[in-house]
Amino acid sequence: MQHPDGPALPSVPAAFELAVPTEWQRIEFISDLHLQAGEPRTVAAWLDYLTHTTADAVFMLGDLFEVWIGDDVLDDAQSFEARCCARLRALAAHRALYFMQGNRDFLTGPAFAERSGCTWLSDPTVLEFAGQRYLLSHGDALCLDDIDYQRFRAMARTRAWQEAFLRQPLEARRAQARGMRDQSSSHQRASMVYAELDRQACIDWLQSARASTLIHGHTHRPADHDLAPGLRRIVLSDWDLDATPARAQVLRLDRSHGMQRRPWPDAGTDPQA
Repeated sequence: MQHPDGPALPSVPAAFELAVPTEWQRIEFISDLHLQAGEPRTVAAWLDYLTHTTADAVFMLGDLFEVWIGDDVLDDAQSFEARCCARLRALAAHRALYFMQGNRDFLTGPAFAERSGCTWLSDPTVLEFAGQRYLLSHGDALCLDDIDYQRFRAMARTRAWQEAFLRQPLEARRAQARGMRDQSSSHQRASMVYAELDRQACIDWLQSARASTLIHGHTHRPADHDLAPGLRRIVLSDWDLDATPARAQVLRLDRSHGMQRRPWPDAGTDPQA
């Protein structure tokens, strides 16, 4: 397939289909929390949200963690990652929790899934809820203009690259992760332009999945975009409780009240209030 402006678009991935229980009345979406030990206010807000939300299920669509350098970080029960997984597992006993990898935590693996109690989501996933089909993605795979990142993404998703990276000692991996984050931040500051999703690729994904709405994160620019007649994409907010103003937004789908954006902690209130 040809992009209207030139080169061929990448092939459209097959989407996993997820049908949720018919008794569920409310589900919510969050993404890009970038959890790390050095930002305890964001971690506390996230745990408060998961504890008190009235949703039947919460979908965490990528970059839950600022960085994930391998599941062996969980071998230390006192590590930040292990403590987060323990809290997730406890909270998963009260409501369904779903997790999708992002560009920062794509090295999460089977041990994370088991320890956290979260249901794994492939990217993309089709969600059927209240008679509608929603396409869920982290969103980074659709930022086609960021050619350097797409090259790295293609390489880093290979088994050979991941096995080579994970064979290194933990401290070496941490140093590499810091370097990659610093390089990414420098690139963003230099260009002053953040990657955006390719419109035609979004349309292709939606049409292939027979869905009308794409829900994603990654860009940190919450907005609603009309792509074509009957097709739209909804961008989730990132979370940063140290920012001014603080950011912590939830996207809610409710059988009775439709789609709503709600800031936390107000996200826990009844929509009729």
